[in-house]
Amino acid sequence: MRGRSLTVMLEHVVKCLIVDDSTAYLAAARRLLERQGFTVVGVASNGDEAVRSLDELRPDVVLVDIDLGGESGLEVAERLDGRPGSASTPIVLISTHAEEDFRDLIAESAAVGFIPKAELSAHAIEVLLGRAPDGPRGS
Repeated sequence: MRGRSLTVMLEHVVKCLIVDDSTAYLAAARRLLERQGFTVVGVASNGDEAVRSLDELRPDVVLVDIDLGGESGLEVAERLDGRPGSASTPIVLISTHAEEDFRDLIAESAAVGFIPKAELSAHAIEVLLGRAPDGPRGS
């Protein structure tokens, strides 16, 4: 993973953008994260929507599904990382697949880390952002 500052200010609620081609997962992830104290400022189902949303909404973190149907989430992460002013916006890859299936690609990507969809939580994101101790994931 490329080095970058992962510090997010503790004084505000984390603003999150979720990029996934499954409308059902977008709704479920939004409910989960908002219930755990995050603000989901937007959702996108493809790379073009993700770029527009990043530019307009300025989230603190972007969650990107590795498999976006006809698009590679890894390529979308690269596009997002290359946006002017976005270098400080951490990107977290998510997937239903195991991390081992993509370990080398994740390590070479623009992402700060990976979270399996089944383990997604505000706490898991905060751990990757360096905001929380690495312990049991939130409710």
